[in-house]
Order: sequence, then structure tokens, then C-alpha cells
Amino acid sequence: MFYRQSIILFGFVVPFAICAVVVGGGMILKSKTSASFLEKQSLYKSAESDRIGALGIEAQISKKRPHMERWLSQVGKETASSITSNLKQIADSLPSKEFQQTAVDYPNSKGGFATSAAQDSSQVRLAFRGTFRSVQMALAELESRMPQLQLHELKIDPSGSSTSSLNFQVTYTAWEK
Repeated sequence: MFYRQSIILFGFVVPFAICAVVVGGGMILKSKTSASFLEKQSLYKSAESDRIGALGIEAQISKKRPHMERWLSQVGKETASSITSNLKQIADSLPSKEFQQTAVDYPNSKGGFATSAAQDSSQVRLAFRGTFRSVQMALAELESRMPQLQLHELKIDPSGSSTSSLNFQVTYTAWEK
């Protein structure tokens, strides 16, 4: 009887409190471990999908490598001589009555996007006289042969000499290496 309070306190309450602390601590540790596992699992899935996406992009890029070397060599060429030779080849394939190059100018100043870009560039102003169809074909051919050209300005005016002939003034930004 005298020890009843001590037996209850040290025999039941203290062991129960210790068990509750151990079980509570175990539950908190388990929930933190589960949350950490779920977070790491989602990070792994994300990293795995990024890796698979990167492999897909690498496969696409590897198909384009030969073109990249050709484009880099094209950009490395001098713009003035490339434009001159390409326009001569294009003019030879078109009727002379429908397409005539009237002027070529290489201003020293930058224009368009080139003013705010760190990439080296130059400007090219071209003038043509001809039919809309022929000049359109010539410009499309020039732009496909020289992908580094970016159209900056295009002006089309009627020609005084012929009703079917138009005057074209085209300004390109030529990106260089």
C-alpha cells in the first residue's frame, strides 16, 4: 500500500511515457524519411525525363552536324564576294528582260538587329529592276544559298520604263563569323 504510488509511477507511467516518446519519435522519423524519399523520387523522375529529352535533342543535333560545318564555312566566307558570285549565278538562270541588278552597296554602319547584337555583321544594299515573279525567285534563291542574310528592309516602286517592271531596293544584314 505504501508503495502503490511508486509502483504505478515507475512501473506504468514512466515506461508508458518512454514508449510514447520512442513511438512518436519513430513516427516523425518515418514521415520525414517518407517525404525525403518521395522528393528524391520525383527529382529522379525529373532528371531521368530531362536526360531522355537531352538524348533526343542530341540525336537530332547529330543529324545536323554536316550541315553545321557547311553553314559555318558559308558564314566564314567574305560577304561581298559571296553575294556577287551568287547573284551572278542567279541572274544567269533568269531572263535578262525580267531581272537586272542595278546597284550593290556595302555601308559601313550597322542596322536592324545588328545594332544591339554582339555578333559581327555587315549591311548589304541591293537594287534590282524586273518583274515581281523573277525578283521574288532571285531573292528566295539568294536567301537559301546564303542563310546568314537577314532581311532588314524591302522597298518596291513602279518602274517608269515599263508597266510590268518594278524597282526593288533590298537591305540585308549579313551575319559574319
